[in-house]
Amino acid sequence: MPQHLAPETIQQFRDQGATVLRGAFSDWIDRLREGVDYNMAHPAPNARDYRTEEGGRFLSDYCNWDRIEAYRDFIFNSPAAAIGAELMSSETVRLFHEHVIVKTPKTGMPTPWHQDLPYYSVDATQTVSIWIPMDAVPRDRTLEFVAGSHKWGKHYRPQRFDGTALNENDGLEELPDIDGNRAEYDILGWALEPGDAVAFDYRTVHGAPANNSASAQRRAFSLRLLGDDATFARREGIVTSPPFEGVTLKHGDPMDAPEFPRLM
Repeated sequence: MPQHLAPETIQQFRDQGATVLRGAFSDWIDRLREGVDYNMAHPAPNARDYRTEEGGRFLSDYCNWDRIEAYRDFIFNSPAAAIGAELMSSETVRLFHEHVIVKTPKTGMPTPWHQDLPYYSVDATQTVSIWIPMDAVPRDRTLEFVAGSHKWGKHYRPQRFDGTALNENDGLEELPDIDGNRAEYDILGWALEPGDAVAFDYRTVHGAPANNSASAQRRAFSLRLLGDDATFARREGIVTSPPFEGVTLKHGDPMDAPEFPRLM
């Protein structure tokens, strides 16, 4: 199999929990834009679709790969799975889900600091999210990461994107005040052009500022991949996102189900 990534890129991902992939998906941006534009016009019934007083729109939608052909094309035919295998050091790669987030001009709604893994019905250490912007993203509006936070050994309480707790009594610790103490953390972030991407571990703490631009939108497609050690997690009494209510796997089963197709 051809090598897609430089050794230092893989090492940064493993040491810091996030890395940048310059130009990795330049050949796929137009195809992904087709899918995202269709998704914006036809959101799923469970999509989060917020409208702001200033006229902005914040769309968060997921698990549409089986109904949006452009997403399927990218997931099964792009180099994303091979890149994921290199980053995770995994022989196998499965799709967990795709997630699209759109912030139109004047959205004014940040993505709060959070980890992805506590939202999910999965237990794993071999994970990667590949976040691909459809539009140029300056440094002051880009996704940010707390370097090394994937090694803290903690799961923090999930929040909805409006800042409320997903599960009030989940027994998990509140995330520390990162914005109020930014100097205490090594915060990573990169200005990005279409075709670039960032890759990060599900355990890495990350967030994004509001899009207060009067003219620039920020469309992003995220691909959530799983490696060899992933197992299904049934979290009794806990809401997970995505819910995956129809999955019949038992707690601790390998992720061998139609909802999670094997890509490699």
